[in-house]
Amino acid sequence: MAQPVGTILFAPQPVVGLQYCCPYPVDVAILKKVMHLSDGNFVVTDNNGNLIFKVKGALLTLHDRRVLIDASGNPVLTLRHKIMTAHSRWQAFRGESSDMRDLIFTAKTSAVIQLKTKLEVFLANNRNEQVGDFKVKGSWFDRSCVIYAGESSNIVAQMHEKTSIQSVQLGKDQFMVMVYPNIDYAFIVALIVILDEINGGD
Repeated sequence: MAQPVGTILFAPQPVVGLQYCCPYPVDVAILKKVMHLSDGNFVVTDNNGNLIFKVKGALLTLHDRRVLIDASGNPVLTLRHKIMTAHSRWQAFRGESSDMRDLIFTAKTSAVIQLKTKLEVFLANNRNEQVGDFKVKGSWFDRSCVIYAGESSNIVAQMHEKTSIQSVQLGKDQFMVMVYPNIDYAFIVALIVILDEINGGD
């Protein structure tokens, strides 16, 4: 398959885990439920409608927390909003941990106030945070964004909104995300959930 302009063929790039890296493009649908039901705030499916992940929120906690759960019900990672920071900052931890030893990555807005979506992502071993390992650019208002590797023009995933009469009637947002070959799709899903929270959530 021809690679889109601005990308290169990578070796597998596991962030959450190697099992989430496929040698071919992966299309996922992220369905946000506006009316929060007991089965999760978000449901993530593949092209055939098979469940991949759910995202559940933890209410009444000091920190906003979201837990990414796989199709078998196992917690994959926990997203935690770090309060008392100038920039909106989220941390992702392995499983249901919030221990810094289990930190996978940190994502923060590049400016305190921003009109366009811009998110910088730092992997756990990038402690000085001088240069991001990934960046997200786009317009959340248009439900369109592109995720790049580092400061390069190499695209690792793209998101756009998909609307249908049914989704409007049921009060749901659906984001379609194309994850490029060898990119960790669990990591990409986590970034989209963080973006939604930063940009107003509900």
